[in-house]
This record gives sequence, structure tokens and C-alpha cells, in this order.
Amino acid sequence: MCQEQCSQQAAITNSTAHSHPATSGPNGRLGAMPRARARAPLRLGLAGGGTDVSPYTELHGGAVMNATIDRYIYASITLADDNAVEIESHDLDRRQRLPARAPLPFDGMLDLHKAVYNRVTRDFLGGEMPPLRISTFSEAPAGSGLGSSSTLVVAVLQAMTELFDLPLGEYDLAHLAYQIEREDLALAGGRQDQYAAAFGGFNFMEFFGSDNVIVNPLRIKREVIAELEAQTILCFTGISRQSATIIAEQSRNVEQGSRRSIEAMHALKESAVAMKRALLKGDLDEVSRTLDAGWSSKRDMASGITNPQIEDALRAARAAGATAGKVSGAGGGGFVMFLAPLERRRAVITALAERGYKTETVRFTAEGATAWRL
Repeated sequence: MCQEQCSQQAAITNSTAHSHPATSGPNGRLGAMPRARARAPLRLGLAGGGTDVSPYTELHGGAVMNATIDRYIYASITLADDNAVEIESHDLDRRQRLPARAPLPFDGMLDLHKAVYNRVTRDFLGGEMPPLRISTFSEAPAGSGLGSSSTLVVAVLQAMTELFDLPLGEYDLAHLAYQIEREDLALAGGRQDQYAAAFGGFNFMEFFGSDNVIVNPLRIKREVIAELEAQTILCFTGISRQSATIIAEQSRNVEQGSRRSIEAMHALKESAVAMKRALLKGDLDEVSRTLDAGWSSKRDMASGITNPQIEDALRAARAAGATAGKVSGAGGGGFVMFLAPLERRRAVITALAERGYKTETVRFTAEGATAWRL
């Protein structure tokens, strides 16, 4: 569905690219909009994570319940006049300067940025390679489990959409970001992060074959969100993990028919439905039980999802009064999400701090990727 829409819109854009009044100027169609910025929110996976990964999605259909939080990735894109593309990641303190020629080479240095540039210039700018300054900043560490890689792609795409007036809605934006990561860069991973970043808010997502995705935004009562914020604690394990190894094993398990892994994913899909129902009803006790059950199932999908450090943090938080906990994302490190009654919040934070873990509070957000011009 999204592939057809993106192809149609790309054809429309390419047919009108050289006459669009918003993009005409001294340097041709690129002169009128010198700079655009965008931000996209990171997300917490509440239930069903892993069922959005191939081949489970194509074989059984997946379901995920997630919510975006007040942590963002920012992208800034500025037109230049020196026939070069400069790319910079402020949080990673990495930068690279390359000739504005197609395609930019993938060499392990800021490849996500380059892949967005290559795809946009190919599909929407008729192969024209504009000189640009592309810079990004992330409010979460790499490997956080908050969907940072996919969110970065969405943020850069959204800035490109603003700068060049591209006809990309939320579904198109997310689907194109998925293609860039999974096809152009051949990075292992799922589908939920791109859609969470594009749409924002609390979303129940359904994934089917042929990249058919349905995003169902939920209208959660404000008081339910407030209580969920009061109970949520994020704990950084200190391990910035690469999810690709875990996800690749998960995919192999499904391909090889591992009964344990597949049954775990079936249970995770059911937990996404249960989480949606609990949030809509405002039953925070059921939210906690579902979160906990989902983590138990997730452990069985692949080795490496948990480790002694994660288990240590879970034990410490539970002993101090946390009612549930799970790793956000593929597992192996990053952030662990805990739920604890407000009355036990300080005790949980203290117990984790005594073991050297840093904790954070969060606010849930309703807005997805957004952009503006300067």
C-alpha cells in the first residue's frame, strides 16, 4: 500500500521538480529554502516488540503497542554553494565532507545520513545532487533501545521533506525510512520505530505481509497518562548495544521453525492486544502485569536479550518496590523501563543508584516528526 503511494508521489514530484515555485532561485530549484530543521520523538516499546521483524511478520502478522516520549533526535539541513556534502553528528562528535556526487559511499561513517541523501536525491530530485550541510543531534545515546537509529532517519527525511517540499505523509515517511535502513543499508531490524517516530503518541500497530502496516492511534485519558508517567522510571544499563546480532538470531529462529521462539512471539503479539485494552480502560495494574508477562516471553525469542547486568537491575528495582520491568528495544543493553507506585519511586531510584545505574523520568508525547524553516 505505502509502496504504491510513495511511487505515485515520487512520480508526481519528479514530473514537477524543475517548475515548482517554492524551489526556484539563483541556484535553480534549490535556492529559495536555505535551511530546514526537524525533530522526531524516540519511543518506549510497551508490548509486542519483535513481532514487527521479518519473517515473523510475513508468516504470522505482528502487533506492537508503543508510545513516544520527550526525547528527540534533531536534524538540520542547510543548502550550500561549494559542491560538497558535509555531514555531522553533534552527539557522536563525528563529521565528514564529501563531493556532491551520486551516490555517497557507505563506509561505516554516518551511513544513515548518507543513505537518506542518496534516496531522496534519486527518488525525488531527479538525480540532482545538491550541496548540503546535514547535522543531527540525539537526546539519547546510541544503542539506547529507544529506536534512535530509525528515529534519526525519520528526522533527516522530515527535514528533507520540509526543505524540498516533498509530498510525504506519515505513512510514506515511515515506509521510506524503513526501506532506507532495511534495503539500502541492509540493517537488521523491525518496523515499529519508523512509524512511532513519524506518527507520535500512543499507537497500536499491526504489521502484515508486503509491508502492509496499520497504525491505530489510541485516545488514552489524560489522567491515565499522568499516572503512567508517575510510575515510569528509565534506567540506563550503561551498555550501548548493537541490536542487529540479536535481531538476526531472532529471524533465524523463526526461519528454522524454533518452537520456543515462535511461541514466545505469539505470546508477545497477544500482550500487545492486552496492553492496548488495559491502557484504554485505564487499568494500570493490568498494564504492569502485561509488561511483566511480555518481558518473560521476550527472553525466549533469542539469546543475548538479557544478561547479568540487566537481571541485576531488575532484581534491585523489584526488591525496592517496582511492579514490572522490561528492556526497551531488542535487548542486550540500553534502557530498562520500570513501573513502580509513586510511593515506591524514590526507593527504586535509590536502589538502582546504589548499584551505579543512572535513572531518568519521562513524559509521553502526542506529536510525531515535525519540521520548520529558518
